[in-house]
Amino acid sequence: MTNVAAIQMASGPQPQSNLLEAKRLLKEAAGKGAQLAVLPENFAMMGMQDEDVLKIAEEPGAGPLQAFLAEQARRLGLWLVGGTVPLRSGRSDRAISACLVFNDQGQRVARYDKIHLFDVRIPDGDEHYAESRIYEPGDHIVTLDTPFGRMGLAVCYDLRFPELFRGLLDQGAEFVAMPAAFTAQTGQAHWDILLRARAIENQLFMLAAAQGGFHVNGRETYGHSALVDPWGRVVAQLGRNPGVLVADLSCDCVGRIRTLFPAVHHRRLSCEVQVSTTGT
Repeated sequence: MTNVAAIQMASGPQPQSNLLEAKRLLKEAAGKGAQLAVLPENFAMMGMQDEDVLKIAEEPGAGPLQAFLAEQARRLGLWLVGGTVPLRSGRSDRAISACLVFNDQGQRVARYDKIHLFDVRIPDGDEHYAESRIYEPGDHIVTLDTPFGRMGLAVCYDLRFPELFRGLLDQGAEFVAMPAAFTAQTGQAHWDILLRARAIENQLFMLAAAQGGFHVNGRETYGHSALVDPWGRVVAQLGRNPGVLVADLSCDCVGRIRTLFPAVHHRRLSCEVQVSTTGT
């Protein structure tokens, strides 16, 4: 068994305040025995305007946000999935939403750039989002070996794209760490369903750390950070407010489920599908 933690926040527009809160919650997680912790998407800033994130974008490998993550991982002796950090791209008007992983020595061991950008208008409401206005999308999936099993990475809106998770499965993922910031409306409708679906169809753990609550910029996020097991059971879940979820994850469970109920081995992707049509 591995104690893992999902950190839930309601980040605001002031990075320093958010870092202090993240530091407090990570310390709590480590105090409860967590060996791996996941921060939410945009943990360091939920700006008043979308463009605010460009002001704190950092060069890869250098900057206060990346230094903070490395320091916390090293100081607390835990593996840390650092939510998302805005990194500079080749354009002054675009950043990259990067999920960085640090080992317990404070060394960066992986980087995943968010592939699917949230460009939507919420049905039956006035909310609309256009992440492609400020972010460049990533173009490759990422898995890595950890002391706790092989981990895949995904971010928020990625959850709606099952082909990404099939790719993580094909790269050997036994659990997926997923920072997120689901809106209150989309979270209520789809969060639990999608987390459980991705866990069930790929027979792996989903460890999701979300933003949760009301934000200074007027946005409301759903929260409900969770650990879901390969059978689709919700092992542990928070409510909407900030806090720390600590629960047990065992990749032995993944192997057992995949052996007893080998659905992932029954895939027949190479089969040709014959389509017949009839006229009238």
